[in-house]
Amino acid sequence: MAESEFTASRVRIDKWLQSVTRAGQVRINDGRVELLTSYGSEIDSAPVQAVRAGRSWFSGDDSASAEVNGTRYRLTMNDDDSDKPAPTASRFIEAVRRASGRRS
Repeated sequence: MAESEFTASRVRIDKWLQSVTRAGQVRINDGRVELLTSYGSEIDSAPVQAVRAGRSWFSGDDSASAEVNGTRYRLTMNDDDSDKPAPTASRFIEAVRRASGRRS
């Protein structure tokens, strides 16, 4: 199994006002963005070129928004490792842009 380009666990995934999971996973693997439950069941996935990721003006450093298959999700990520150079949400946004060939 190939190593994924981005992985975050313990992610709260909301469909804007409705909570989907409080301990999910976000992965970018083999050219796809995958939103998963804590048990590994797929919530949604799409080719990385079809996913829009960014930061909402009202979100904190630990949150990102992602539009997957026309559905907007708010991803709130916990930064467990203090030695990482950027917050997890910023790393997710950059990983989506890098994997899809877009530049920030």
